Amino acid sequence: MTQKTAIVTGAARGIGLATTKLFLAQGRKVAMVDRDADELSRAAEGLQNVVPLVFDISDPEAVAQMATKAEASLGRVDALVNNAGVADFGPIEATDFQRWRRVMATNLDGVFLCSQALTPALKRAKGCIVNIASISGLRASTLRVAYGTSKAGVIHLTQQYAAELGEYGIRVNCVAPGPVRTKLAMAVHTPDIIAAYHDAIPLNRYGSEDEIASVIGFLCSEAASYVTGQLIAADGGFESTGIGLPSLRR
Repeated sequence: MTQKTAIVTGAARGIGLATTKLFLAQGRKVAMVDRDADELSRAAEGLQNVVPLVFDISDPEAVAQMATKAEASLGRVDALVNNAGVADFGPIEATDFQRWRRVMATNLDGVFLCSQALTPALKRAKGCIVNIASISGLRASTLRVAYGTSKAGVIHLTQQYAAELGEYGIRVNCVAPGPVRTKLAMAVHTPDIIAAYHDAIPLNRYGSEDEIASVIGFLCSEAASYVTGQLIAADGGFESTGIGLPSLRR
């Protein structure tokens, strides 16, 4: 079998769906993983060469089943994109342990579980992993004690996997998106916050889902064959400009 394949978690919307469509345009067959069955069904409708898989990647047993089914459906696993995440923001004092664990279970545990379960398949294919972190894992901000910490963990987990799996030919890299113009972001960001982000980002705009997908596609391609253990902040330069926004501190 020569057709390249990929597994994308959180594939029902946003960056995950954009990445899926990019892979399809490159001729890959894609396993689309998401726990939202209805949204996943809508996203996969009309797409060719996709395998929709409804699983919760925070559940170890579900991940084991997903890995088995994905490899069986695809025939091989050339790339794993750990994109699924929970964006739950709130003040430190309002973040109880249950809320903390809910964020960690998907954002950090899920990356570990999926990577662990699919390592044997990736060894056979000499494949690659791309983890999706966030600029919040690189720079602190208010309301992100759980989210930001989980994404910082993803960044370090990437390096751990790269260091250990490199001898098997598996490359492991990480993308940290900055503010992205998703439907959700535009629904919750006030005009004041949008203006503040534009002022703080050297490129003076939000990124797009397709722009993030392009970076993921590069890291999964032969063009990045000697790239592993790396973090790319696809953020319009936001990480370089300091910490915090006044509009987000109010």
